[in-house]
Amino acid sequence: MSNKAGTDLTVTGIDFLKSQNSSLHHTDAYNIENLVVRRGQDFQLQLSFSRELKDADKLVLHFGIGEKPNKTKETLIALNARQKRDVSGWQISIVKNSGKECLLSVTSSPEAMVGKYTLNVKTGTNIYKPQNNTVYLLFNPWCKDDAVFLADEAQRREYVLNDTGYIYVGSAYRIYNRPWNFGQFEELILDTCIYLLDKSKLKISFRRDPVLVSRVMSALVNSYNDNGVLMGNWSGNYNNGTSPMDWIGSVSILQKYYKTKKPVRYGQCWVFSGVLTTVMRCLGIPSRCVSNFNSAHDTEENLRIDIYLNEVGEKVDGISLDSIWNFHVWNDVWMKRKDLPAGFDGWQAIDATPQEESEGIFQCGPCPLKAIREGEVYLPFDSKFVYAEVNADKVYWVVKKVNGKDKYIKVNTETQGVGVNISTKAVGQNTREDITAQYKFPEGSKEERKAMQNASSFLHARIRPRALFFSSVATDDVDSRPAVSCEKVSKTGLQLEITNKALYPGNPLELAITVKTSTPGSWTINLASSCQLQSYTGKVEGSLGCVKETIKLEGKSEMQVPLKIAADAYMKMLASVEDEALIHVTAIAEVQGTDDKLTKETTMSFEYPPITIQMPETAKLNKEFACAFIFKNNLNMPLNNCKLLVEGLGMFKMTEFDEGDVEPGKIIKSEVICTPIRPGEKKMVAKLTSTQIKAISVEKTITITE
Repeated sequence: MSNKAGTDLTVTGIDFLKSQNSSLHHTDAYNIENLVVRRGQDFQLQLSFSRELKDADKLVLHFGIGEKPNKTKETLIALNARQKRDVSGWQISIVKNSGKECLLSVTSSPEAMVGKYTLNVKTGTNIYKPQNNTVYLLFNPWCKDDAVFLADEAQRREYVLNDTGYIYVGSAYRIYNRPWNFGQFEELILDTCIYLLDKSKLKISFRRDPVLVSRVMSALVNSYNDNGVLMGNWSGNYNNGTSPMDWIGSVSILQKYYKTKKPVRYGQCWVFSGVLTTVMRCLGIPSRCVSNFNSAHDTEENLRIDIYLNEVGEKVDGISLDSIWNFHVWNDVWMKRKDLPAGFDGWQAIDATPQEESEGIFQCGPCPLKAIREGEVYLPFDSKFVYAEVNADKVYWVVKKVNGKDKYIKVNTETQGVGVNISTKAVGQNTREDITAQYKFPEGSKEERKAMQNASSFLHARIRPRALFFSSVATDDVDSRPAVSCEKVSKTGLQLEITNKALYPGNPLELAITVKTSTPGSWTINLASSCQLQSYTGKVEGSLGCVKETIKLEGKSEMQVPLKIAADAYMKMLASVEDEALIHVTAIAEVQGTDDKLTKETTMSFEYPPITIQMPETAKLNKEFACAFIFKNNLNMPLNNCKLLVEGLGMFKMTEFDEGDVEPGKIIKSEVICTPIRPGEKKMVAKLTSTQIKAISVEKTITITE
């Protein structure tokens, strides 16, 4: 007996050939000891035995996923090196057998479940469990049989492998980029994503489907139903957490979440989107952050946002639950939709910002961009909500007191103001790409009208009067939305323009309203205009000033009415608002004796002094270099409680410098010493926040050579 035991074949070791496999699988950037591979693509393993492998020897590899791997559920894959037939789409073959070593090739199914597998090797009756036997299997955009296959290499580099990028914010009239570190390869990030998959209660067999994986992740990145990653907060009070303005990337958020297993405080839409991009790219699903300007939040799915103004043109909050956000950021993910009729593959919108519940949970998408574009809003998931975000009409009402009662007078319907300049970072370049045409046909085109009629036919069933006041209040011109809205022909050719000089905090705000008429006649025009401070969700933070004038114009002519606001009028308010503040101007003009009424609004951002970064253009791997951050306060006001946040992925961890109060004209300089641990192009990101100004940011690239 003992003699036979001596000839038993046993495994003495496994080499996961990590550097060779991960380079071929585009996973070499993951900061993890284990092997990370992508599905549907072969990888090699080198086995060492107690003796030479003979033809009669049994050799079976067991890949198990989940708590109780099971062959019938396909959570246990048993690959017999002696049989060529594949097991549920997996394959194994012996590449080379010499001496006591054997090189095996394993190819997982392009539809395999994604996640953490444990590997054990069975030879005869012996089972070998290697020490570090976890293998991570990810989605594979490089494999044409994978549902997330993306044909273009430049796009794969951008949407899967790029760990830095921009999120576009501001207003439709002045868009600027906010640098964001996605950091999907950093320490613990992959484990956090796997932890979220486990937490999602998504059946293991469903983890092969990017549609379901992206849907549950849109729910898990917010904390609302499931103690997910980030708690949303738009209150302006962030005392017991981090202000959403203070993040410069996803890494510290996900690492903190993984260590505490408690929601991280706090996020707003761009933070949710940045973290969701990290999670998607980390799992191998191509993803991009998408910013929609003048984004409608239509709570009633009737494609209409009612905006209420008082008699001087100030926005009145609290009458309607609907709102228009200056910008809203969500995500697109790339995949085939085998669950839908043909033709809906490609980009799909998903959104982790908790706005409306979907199937009882704060989740949104994936919804095909093609469905949004063509008005096919009956398709899952959440297509009605996303369609409204980019297509709703704005209806303006003026609230007037008549005999002590509020009367609502409709002054204007704007059909083209919502869903403009939809933006994402361009592929392979540090510039903005406008992707509005992927979401909607050109305004006023035949196709756009057809899509609108299409959408309306699915939405009309849901349309009901505005419950908030339609039952009890006298209104002029209560309309139900026509399928195609026709603009009224103006008698006077009335036009409004709002112009401004560059706005610097600490200086007076110099604005002007230009009123124009273009038809013969004498026209008397009542003009009301107001300037308010608001947050990016459109919430009014305070009124800064207004102007009310009656002007006379003859025929084709124009007049400019100035609206100037002294610095003292807004400085206190600016410091009391916790979020980044925008200047919002609304104008209403009514021509006496005619039906001509018009509204115009615009949102502006302040201009800020820059931060400069001083560092070499190139540096050597594992060799120290210095990086300095310099900021000069050239504003007419002090900046209090200044904090400088800096991060360089693959160079040094996020660091915060407290700079205190920075008086006008004062220069601050901070320095970090970096040691790069990964080659290639790397980015340094810095952000300055203060009581008065929330977000001055900058980034600079450095090339790390070996």
